[in-house]
Amino acid sequence: MNHIENVSRRRFLTGVFGTGAFILAVRYIPPALGQGQPVNDQTDADRATLHPNLFVGIHQDGTVYIVAHRSEMGTTIRTSLPMVLADELDADWKRVKIDQANGDKRYGDQNTDGSQSVRRFYDTMRECGAAARWMLIQAAAQQWNAPVSECSTEMHAVVHKATGRRVGYGELASAAAGLSVPKKDQFKLKEPSEWRYIGKRMTSVDLESLCTGKAMYGMDARIDGMVYASIEHPPVFGGKIKTLDDQEALKVAGVRQTVPIDPFKPPAAFQPLGGVAVIADNTWAAFQGRKKLRITWDNGPNESYDSAEYKKELRETAHKPGKLIRSVGDSGKAFPTGNNVVEADYYVPLLAHAPMEPMVALAEFKDGKVTAWAPTQNPQAVQAIVSSELGIPVQDVVCHVTLLGGGFGRKSKPDYVAEAAVLSKKLGRPVKVVWTREDDVKFDYYNAVAAMYMQAAVDDRGKPTAWLQRSVFPPITSTFNVNAVYGDPPHLAQGWTDLPYDLPNIRIENGPARAHVRIGWLRSVANIYHAFAIQCFTDELAHRAHRDPVEYLLDLVGPPRTLDFTNVEYPNYGADYKTYPWETGRLRNVIEMVADKSGWARKKSTKGHGFGFAAHRSFLTYVATVVEVELTDDGEIRIPRVDIALDAGRVVNPEATRAQFEGAAVFGTSIVRSGEITAKNGVIQQSNFNDYPVARINEVPVQTNVYITESSAPPAGVGEPGVPPFVAAFCNAIFAATGKRVRDLPLSSNSLFE
Repeated sequence: MNHIENVSRRRFLTGVFGTGAFILAVRYIPPALGQGQPVNDQTDADRATLHPNLFVGIHQDGTVYIVAHRSEMGTTIRTSLPMVLADELDADWKRVKIDQANGDKRYGDQNTDGSQSVRRFYDTMRECGAAARWMLIQAAAQQWNAPVSECSTEMHAVVHKATGRRVGYGELASAAAGLSVPKKDQFKLKEPSEWRYIGKRMTSVDLESLCTGKAMYGMDARIDGMVYASIEHPPVFGGKIKTLDDQEALKVAGVRQTVPIDPFKPPAAFQPLGGVAVIADNTWAAFQGRKKLRITWDNGPNESYDSAEYKKELRETAHKPGKLIRSVGDSGKAFPTGNNVVEADYYVPLLAHAPMEPMVALAEFKDGKVTAWAPTQNPQAVQAIVSSELGIPVQDVVCHVTLLGGGFGRKSKPDYVAEAAVLSKKLGRPVKVVWTREDDVKFDYYNAVAAMYMQAAVDDRGKPTAWLQRSVFPPITSTFNVNAVYGDPPHLAQGWTDLPYDLPNIRIENGPARAHVRIGWLRSVANIYHAFAIQCFTDELAHRAHRDPVEYLLDLVGPPRTLDFTNVEYPNYGADYKTYPWETGRLRNVIEMVADKSGWARKKSTKGHGFGFAAHRSFLTYVATVVEVELTDDGEIRIPRVDIALDAGRVVNPEATRAQFEGAAVFGTSIVRSGEITAKNGVIQQSNFNDYPVARINEVPVQTNVYITESSAPPAGVGEPGVPPFVAAFCNAIFAATGKRVRDLPLSSNSLFE
């Protein structure tokens, strides 16, 4: 087997990176490192450059090109992963250029989702950098006729300290290119004490282009001959056109034609929703023409969907015995009755992603192949759905990834790119599909609506002796399997299966719910509603027992230990459980840290001024949060301060990590205050920020303090884990300030706060 595979990436997004130099990359496969042969099929121009693996190339002028194969949407991943490689290479960061990868399975997983980019590729990036450094050292040793053991690297150069000789990477690139790629056991990774960049503050490589307007987003992509499309989708999920009158639309200046799009064949997955596209010379004409369409719809069976009635159904199901997910002790016996039994219902509605940049994609079908430009979180999913929709091989679909104006999980679902490709094939020319804000809100893959029923029997100190929790929500798997009604193990494991409490009797269940809209993952996914229910119920129990919420939670968590999931289906976010065990000691540590840093013991809630607390593990990261709430004289809720303590294992970029948790507090504020999607007769009732508002600057936390635990544990996620405990802590703080429990979200629809 040949472990060196040449991959030409000749088409760069020149609007972002300039024309640059052509890089011939070589595939890097960590387990088989060094089993390949020297690259012999380069052109003469390319032969002078060192390309030891798929992710890095070194030019003769000393420029280091590092491939960013994950999508950039504000998380700084285009900086954080390359800086790991650059560190092991001992490269001068000022001489590093980032090359955005197209969709290509040879990079491995490219789905920038699930807070897993650093976790999955930290070791790979280190090994890629170390392999390149090893080859440069070998080349220098041969050039100097010196023992390899006497040669080492400093910033962007190999040195021979015994003689004071020094040679730059660019000067060695050609000679090093003729060497074999080392096996994994031939080179040595740096010790943490030797790191230049890992664990240090690093600003985004895109900062200047973002601040000067040079950054290229999906809407900025243009090619000659393209037209614009605005699509009128069926107003009800699964609907289709009954009659169409486009005569008035065609009279709008700039409108060229209308093109029907076939309805999807269930399950919907990432297929286009169907409808009719208005094709025009510009977006304005396309939008105006679309308004003139006269369509009658066959709305199908989901026309009966009413979110208010559906909420009642979920609640009723949550009060019935469900599918057993996990059992501890003698949980199967009848639940105790009497005054020491506490129960509560919690509810979180459908949530929309609402990224600042709505869906947009440009595609060109030509000579049986498709080239697409899109702000996508998953370019390989783009390749797969375009291949399926057009009936062409996956390798004939090229997906260029632009910057994303926000994503939150929505842009890992490439239905909008498939629309552009389908229309381009129909029209025989490039097509840019542009969704409006209204399209984005009304035709999302929503985070599931959920009802949770909680019950506990407590002893004289208020500690549970028996615990029951039952969650009911339309599962994400319904998007890919129309018969799916129960939660799947990966999403049940998001804060539900893995209740970390040390209690004698625990019973965890899940009830069935059928989906009537597209369900998809959104930042933190099921952790949002699961943590909300568990942490708010825990706070209720603490107050009922007249115990401090922090002390009470520590009592429930119990002593430091590793949770045992024997005979329980627990996917652990796709990570090896031996590498990433569920350690209650780490949860306890962040609880104690945030209590200390926030001054929790000194903070006493009074009427109109309260403090709330919550803690949660998600995406392999442990987080504890304290939220301070004030009620103004006119009844408005302010958040003067938030304190967040986290243990995410080894943190590559503290600057980016703090930003993610600060952003999580803002994101969580929107969920609590106003996040709600509703439906009547199957039609989504919200359409824009006027009726699906996100938190304004005067509503978000004034001060957010983020405390990062120093850790040598493997890296875990940071993009999502801050949201779930913030939502619960915010609601607990509201209770502390008002005496009113928040069991139904959002506040804007909660009768207690009218």
